[in-house]
Amino acid sequence: MIMKAPHQAWIYSTSQSSQQEQVLCIKKSMASSFECDCNSLYNFVVRDGNGVKGMVDLGLDEVPELFIHPHHECIDKLKARNNSYDQPPIDLSMLDGPQRSQVVELIAEAAEKNGFFQVVNHGVPIELLESVKSAAHEFFKQSPEKKMVYQKGLSPTPFVNYGTSFVPGLEDTLEWRDNLRMVYMNDAHALKFWPNKCREVALEYLKASISMVRRIIQVLMEKIGLTLDESRINYFIDIKMIQMNFYPICPNPDLTVGVGRDSDMSMLMVVLQDGIGSLYMKMEECITDVEKKGEWMEIPPMPGALIINVGDALEVFSNGKYKSTEHRLHTTSGQSRVLIPVLTYPRLDMMIRPLPETFESHGRRGCSSSRGTVKGLPE
Repeated sequence: MIMKAPHQAWIYSTSQSSQQEQVLCIKKSMASSFECDCNSLYNFVVRDGNGVKGMVDLGLDEVPELFIHPHHECIDKLKARNNSYDQPPIDLSMLDGPQRSQVVELIAEAAEKNGFFQVVNHGVPIELLESVKSAAHEFFKQSPEKKMVYQKGLSPTPFVNYGTSFVPGLEDTLEWRDNLRMVYMNDAHALKFWPNKCREVALEYLKASISMVRRIIQVLMEKIGLTLDESRINYFIDIKMIQMNFYPICPNPDLTVGVGRDSDMSMLMVVLQDGIGSLYMKMEECITDVEKKGEWMEIPPMPGALIINVGDALEVFSNGKYKSTEHRLHTTSGQSRVLIPVLTYPRLDMMIRPLPETFESHGRRGCSSSRGTVKGLPE
């Protein structure tokens, strides 16, 4: 056995410690450069594929200024928790039983008053929900080199994109998240081009979610006097997309947002959140308590539940009967989290306007939506 002399061991230990200190100093230097150099921040986050997660891995002590949101845009989290959504989830399995009419009423009422609701017994296996969340974490914890092959301009297909919120010319402040967007073309395309860390489970989850969406769309259209067969439902949900959003831990969660105030140009959005929370919806005008109009409420995580969110297209089609609700997500300092929406959109050549059936059933012409005409997929 070869023994190291004490002074050799000390030199080795000191050298290793010195290397670690040098790496730490380099990381701190890079992090501090983000404050004064937008190009440096862009190159690191976007060009080199590090994303927001890469900044966190550097050991940031403070959020870069570009990610700090104005105080008036921040949510009063205590008030939002006091407004916490307390409606029981809707049991979709009851659509197949003698209580179908009551469940139909619950779905329609929630879409009219809040624009969102939680569902259970929805046909998507609980094990699959957990698997797709795990797959999202697995994708985002990969090295930047493995993720950036899916960046816009590098991805093998325009229907798969990895990126982050970083368009300083269009955004006043940036969102604290990275995301992976996968548009469904067909099974073969997904299995060939979607990232191998998540392709199979993401495809399975998307298809199970779409089966549920079909049933909900059918119910909501029935309530405005429109009966849809399978082919007609396809027109309304022709485009399907799954998006994996990753929100790294944040050193200053009260200064940033994961997703700013937003509504979606979709028909319906299915949202899978993890157990951390911090998802908020805006209370609509028709909320029972008038004094809380315009306030934000937190949607607490519920094991096994999915959130259904009405999109702008459905609001327009329904002539304003169903409400597309603004939502947002805040960051946390304790744990990274994921949020996985499945979005459905009408055919791109479909005119988005109030359906004729709504003129009689809803009692007025023209949609009351303040978000205007819906035109296809977001960029």
